[in-house]
Amino acid sequence: MTESLGDSLDRALEGAFTRRIPQSAQAQMKYLVKQLKGTKAAAQALGISQRTVERYVVGKLKRPRRDLRDRIEREVKKRWQPQVRAKARQKAAATGGLVVSTRARFGFTAAPGTTDDARIRDITQALPPVFADRLFTAREQGASEQQLQQIAAEGLAQMYFRANNTRAHGLGVEFTDVENIQIEL
Repeated sequence: MTESLGDSLDRALEGAFTRRIPQSAQAQMKYLVKQLKGTKAAAQALGISQRTVERYVVGKLKRPRRDLRDRIEREVKKRWQPQVRAKARQKAAATGGLVVSTRARFGFTAAPGTTDDARIRDITQALPPVFADRLFTAREQGASEQQLQQIAAEGLAQMYFRANNTRAHGLGVEFTDVENIQIEL
């Protein structure tokens, strides 16, 4: 399964962490209970019973099933070091931008009567801060994967295919069949 653009944005922010997340299931569960202000809220976030959460917190349960372990880790990472995450996002949105590396099908529509059939391309391109801001804002507001891909396509069209809008004015870029995509800050 390929990583989604939203997951890649989250992973890019995780790269800014200055400390590792808690490693044991007990420590991760304690962190979630503290962040969510109770075992009931932690249980709801993880889709398990409140009693199971309590057993992990006191150490009676130690090794969660793979799917539960992944859910716990995802929920912890979502809440880990919020100030560091916010600072990295702000830097990307204000000055740094981000780098998109993708393998996807790109096709074009241009002036009437001219088209270019879509083909698979490997592209690594730096996008300016405005696109970083749009992507992170859309992710926070719960945008769909399709909406995130549309923003990334606009950025790639402007910076890669139209050379920061210095050539190929009016060139429309289609971004489909994403095989992989990675974001770096």
